[in-house]
Formats: sequence, C-alpha cells, structure tokens
Amino acid sequence: MNMLESLVLVVHVMIALAICGLVLLQHGKGADMGAAFGSGSSGSLFGASGSANFLSRSTGALVALFFLTSLGLTWFATTHGPAKSLMQQQIEQKDASKSSEVPTSPGALPAAPASTDPAKAAPASGKAGEVPK
Repeated sequence: MNMLESLVLVVHVMIALAICGLVLLQHGKGADMGAAFGSGSSGSLFGASGSANFLSRSTGALVALFFLTSLGLTWFATTHGPAKSLMQQQIEQKDASKSSEVPTSPGALPAAPASTDPAKAAPASGKAGEVPK
C-alpha cells in the first residue's frame, strides 16, 4: 500500500465518522410532525422546510467527498491487483530463498523421510501382521 492510498483511506474513514456525527446532530423532520396536528405551530407537515441550514449543507458536502474517496480507493484496488497478506509475502520469500539454494555436493541433499504408513512397514512376526480373510 503506497502512501497516497493510505492517506485516501485515512481521509475516507474520517469523513465517514464526521458524516455519522453530523447526521446524529441534525433535527429530523419527524419530530415536527406532532406539532402539525395541533400541539405546536409547524409551517407544514411534509412541505419544504425552508433553506438548508449549516448542518445539512456540510453533510451534503461530506457525502460528496465520501463518494470521491470511495472512487479513489476503488481505483487503487483495481490498478494494484489483489493484495497479499503478510503471511503470504513471508511464505513467498521463504520459497524464493529455498529455490535459490542449490546443493553443491550429492551428500548435501536431505535424506528421504522414513515411511510411517503401516501398510508399507515391514511385516511383523507371527499372525499380528496378517490380514484376515
């Protein structure tokens, strides 16, 4: 992950948190619905609520920025290919280092592991190693 992608990701998360905070701070239209039926003096039930205030305008601007950072992160993800985990990178490094090590003498080759398969093991003495018919 390069530095620009990390920066866009940090900005994206900060914008998401700011949007959550601004949405929670805003006064919903549903709170004025009870006032329209006689308990208060509301201008209209479902009509326009007048000009947008600072909170709604800033929420709209942050949503637009959130959309742009989402597009940017998508572009980074598609141009760099699938990301590899740290474990996958370490495994590839070990495989590369093993393939570059070439034994110089035939005695340097590792011995073949002993077979642990009971069917291939030497037959035991007596009837213990026989297969019943």
